[in-house]
Amino acid sequence: MSGINYVTKETLDQMREELNFLKTKGRAEIARAIAEAREKGDLKENAEYDAAKEAQGLHEAKLASLESAIATARVVEADSIDTSKVSILCKVTITNMANKKTVTYQLVSEKEADLKLNKISVTSPIGKGLLGKQVGEIADVQAPNGSLRFKIDNITI
Repeated sequence: MSGINYVTKETLDQMREELNFLKTKGRAEIARAIAEAREKGDLKENAEYDAAKEAQGLHEAKLASLESAIATARVVEADSIDTSKVSILCKVTITNMANKKTVTYQLVSEKEADLKLNKISVTSPIGKGLLGKQVGEIADVQAPNGSLRFKIDNITI
């Protein structure tokens, strides 16, 4: 991860809790699995040992990624957001000009993005296309499946 990672205070707290879990209980569980596999004999032909070591590598990579995300995190407070234009943490109501469907998305960081909760990343094609737009403007978005046009109906926090 490079650059600044904008998050809410709640997300930063969740990231710190997950990091603490990974450093304590997560590492202990993996160490226990490696020790159990080691007790089973020859390490050259021990599939359990290989799997435990691979899990350890994945665990450490996730831990490093999370530490990097926390190090580059900047907390954005809701009261500091300008709702005259689309920016991170804004809720944007848009209308698809092709099918006239209206939907409300909240623009969030990659870490917080969850389409089921209508939270899209500011780095996604739609997120990038909406950033900086004002109510009434048309956003032309270049998505993987073609060009889309959205009208900005409302911007809130």
